[in-house]
Amino acid sequence: MPSFSFVAASFLYLICALLPEQRRQSVAIGTALAWTLHGAALASLVIAPDFLRLGFAAMLSAALWLSVAAYWFENHNRAVEGLRRLVLPTAALATLLPLLFPGNLIPLAGKSALFSWHIALSMLAYGSLTIAAFHAVLMAMQESRLHSLSSAAAHRSWLLLAIDRLPALLTMERLLFKMIGIGFALLTLTVLSGVFFSEQLFGKPFRLEHKTVFTMLSWGLFGVLLAGRQWRGWRGKTALSFTLTGFMTLLLAYVGSRFVLEVVLHRGVA
Repeated sequence: MPSFSFVAASFLYLICALLPEQRRQSVAIGTALAWTLHGAALASLVIAPDFLRLGFAAMLSAALWLSVAAYWFENHNRAVEGLRRLVLPTAALATLLPLLFPGNLIPLAGKSALFSWHIALSMLAYGSLTIAAFHAVLMAMQESRLHSLSSAAAHRSWLLLAIDRLPALLTMERLLFKMIGIGFALLTLTVLSGVFFSEQLFGKPFRLEHKTVFTMLSWGLFGVLLAGRQWRGWRGKTALSFTLTGFMTLLLAYVGSRFVLEVVLHRGVA
């Protein structure tokens, strides 16, 4: 297990989170290095010639890996400094999770080549929508901050300082719907492949199970939100509510089921 890479990536994330704003180049280089170590460690943990190792911790870690990439590109283009103070410490914690909960081995023998693609699509979809949910939480905090009188306080916490540095709400909202659009497209491909190629993927006909029901419910919520945005101009609290509800439903489908089976029941997940 690539323990050293996980620990080194977590340490670098923390260092980059604490560096002063004036050290932007050092932050960018350090974050890129941590992200590379994180990705390499995840790849070597999850992918092997004859099996995949999957679990709730690996999925959460992969989601934060994508979050760091999104932060890095946004910070490079728009200097979104406030995201650094929030994303990187969270990523540092998520990076270490696979060391505590390494997941279960899924043999690839006898499985279709579509299986690996389906797994990759589902992890990317989950990661993209995790970013969107995290972004929605930031927006809710930002909106609350705008209506709060505490901004006049002489001493502010690091969290409030980070929120104060976020882009304008309209810019944040445009970014949110871009993320949701990408995540919804990936989730659509995941759902379609699971429904129409169930026998090739899993060796059994399609049937409604816990994970399937929650995934399709989440897909429906995000679809309704995008349609409401397009045709009814939904935004603000409506958009945030749909985003967080859709994400929590997806969380129950993927992470929730794996957490219960792996940690509570100590069973493998196929």
